[in-house]
Amino acid sequence: MNSQVDNSAAENIQRILNKQRNAYIAGGAVSAETRIDRLTRAIDLIFDNRDEIVATLSEDFGHRSSHQSLMSDIYATIECLKHSKKHLKKWMKHEKRKAPFPMNLLGGKARVEYQPVGVVGIIGTWNFPINTIFSPLAGVLAAGNRAMIKCSEVTPKTGELVEKLVAKYFKEDELVAINGGPDVGASFSAAPFDHIIFTGATSIARHIMRAAADNLTPVTLELGGKSPVIISDSYALQEAAERIVNGKILNVGQVCLSPDYVFVPEAKLEDFISAVMDHLGSLFPSLLDNADYTSVVNGRHFQRLQSYLADAREQGADVREFNPANENFDQQEGTHKLPLTVIVNPSDELKVMQEELFGPILCVKSYRKLDDCLDYINARPRPLALYYFGKDDAEQRRILDHSISGAVTINDVIFHVSCEDLPFGGIGPSGMGNYHGVDGFRTFSHAKAVYKQSNLNFQKLGGMLPPYGDKADKTLNAMIRK
Repeated sequence: MNSQVDNSAAENIQRILNKQRNAYIAGGAVSAETRIDRLTRAIDLIFDNRDEIVATLSEDFGHRSSHQSLMSDIYATIECLKHSKKHLKKWMKHEKRKAPFPMNLLGGKARVEYQPVGVVGIIGTWNFPINTIFSPLAGVLAAGNRAMIKCSEVTPKTGELVEKLVAKYFKEDELVAINGGPDVGASFSAAPFDHIIFTGATSIARHIMRAAADNLTPVTLELGGKSPVIISDSYALQEAAERIVNGKILNVGQVCLSPDYVFVPEAKLEDFISAVMDHLGSLFPSLLDNADYTSVVNGRHFQRLQSYLADAREQGADVREFNPANENFDQQEGTHKLPLTVIVNPSDELKVMQEELFGPILCVKSYRKLDDCLDYINARPRPLALYYFGKDDAEQRRILDHSISGAVTINDVIFHVSCEDLPFGGIGPSGMGNYHGVDGFRTFSHAKAVYKQSNLNFQKLGGMLPPYGDKADKTLNAMIRK
C-alpha cells in the first residue's frame, strides 16, 4: 500500500466518518428494532440484486462459476446476516456479574452492557468481494454500529456495484461504500475509526496496523497462510481425496482457507494422487470452455501462479497437471484459467512451499510418522486452518493439542467457516481477532462494566476510613484469607 495519503480522499473519508459518528452520538442507545431493520436491508440488498452481483463478479474474474458465486458470495453472506438478525436480541441482554464480598451481601450489583463502539471501517478483499464485506457487517450492524466500506480495487466492477447498492438501501450516516486504489486504501486505514476489520494479505495487514496505531484504533485482521492437511492411515483415502478436491476447486483455490499442502502416508502417495486426478476428471471433462471452472482473477495473479510452477519445473520437481482435454492455456481471450496442478514432494526451497498459493495448485508430501507432520507444521507460521482426516481419537487429540492454527476442520476442509456459531479468525501471521455470530457481535461492541453500589456505606460500617483502628483491623482480618 502506498504510504502517501490522497488529500481529497482523506477529506471525504473524514467527512463521512464525522457525519456517521455525530449521528451515532445524537441517536444514543441503538434499539434492537433499528439493528434488525439495518440487517434486513442488508439481506434485501444481496437477495434482490443477486443476479446482477453474480454477473458482475464473473466480469471481474474474466469468468467465475455462477453456482460457486451463489454458494459463497450470496448464500453464505445471507446466512451470516440472518443469523445475526435472529440472535441479536439475546446477545444484547445485559450480563449479570458477581459483586465482590461483602458488598454483594449489602446490595451491591454488577453487570456488563454491550455498547456499540461507534463507526467501524471494513476493508474487503477481491476473492469474495461480497462476503468479505457483508459477513463482518453482520456483526457490525448487530452490535449497533455504523460502518464505512472500502471495496477492493482488484474487482472494480463489483466495487462500483456495491457502492451503488449501498447508497440505494442505506443513508450515508448509516453505511457507505467507497472505491479507489492503494492511495484511497491508505487514507481509509489512517482514518480514526472506532474499529477496523481488514481481510486480505499479511503484507498489507502490516500497513493497516501501522496506520491504525496512530489513532490507537483496534484492528481485526483476517489473513491467510499455508493451511495444511493431514491424512491419517485410519481414513479412507478416496473419500479424503474427494473432499480435499471439492474444497480446492472452490474459486479454484483463491480462498484464504483453501488446503495448501497435504500430508499423505508414504505407502499411499501414488494412490492419493490417482484419486485426486480421477475425482477431478469426474467433475471437469474440460476446463477452458467449462462454465463450472473459475478463472484466476487477473493477469497479475495468473503470472504469479505461473512463476511458481515455472520455478518448480526448473528445479526438477514432480509437477502433474490436470488437463483432461489437452487444452492450450496460453491462448485465452478475456480469462486466465489455469489447470489444477499437483506438485509431489516439493522441496522447501520451492516458491510453492514458501508462498501462500491462493490458486489451483496443491502440494502433496509423504510422511512416515504423524509427529513428522506436526514438527513440520509447528516450525512454520501458524496457519488460518488445519485439516485432519482420521478416525483415531487419540491421534486426533494429539493433533489438536500439539498444533496451533486459527481453526481446525476434522474429516473435511473449509467447512468450519460455515458454522456461524463458531468464531472465525486466525492467529499470528494468519490474523488476529474473531468475528461471526456472537463473537462478531462482541468484537464490534464495547463491554461496558457497570457497578451499582449498595445504599449501605460499607467503608463506614467496617471502620475502613481514617483514622483506622481496631474495627478496621477486625474487618481486614475477616476479609483477608487464603
